Amino acid sequence: MEDRFHINPDDPTPIYAQLERAIRFAIATDKLRVGEQLPTVRQLAVELKINANTVAKVYTELERAGILETRRGVGTFVCERQQPETMRALKSDRQRELRALTDRILADAYALGFSLDEVIESLASKRN
Repeated sequence: MEDRFHINPDDPTPIYAQLERAIRFAIATDKLRVGEQLPTVRQLAVELKINANTVAKVYTELERAGILETRRGVGTFVCERQQPETMRALKSDRQRELRALTDRILADAYALGFSLDEVIESLASKRN
């Protein structure tokens, strides 16, 4: 499981934010599939060498966001994707968020000296 989630202790981004982003990325790229069970809080904390409270915080936040679900006595699982009706209702919000995300990615890439083509190529390589 550890190979699915990369945490860099030297990165200035808080560990909980790195883990949340890593879990979201694993789900988006099908490294974690709908219905798949995640490691327990303790297991993941030991594997990643981070505090168990950090893992618990991330699991709780992702559960509130509807991405994960915890089944008492069983474990934490990736939730079913939202129904199309819900997705349509949220389309304008989702489009606004996507535009903001795209702007941040491009601004950060530009600041690091990457071209638009390099960003597109990198994003396209993530489809695998």
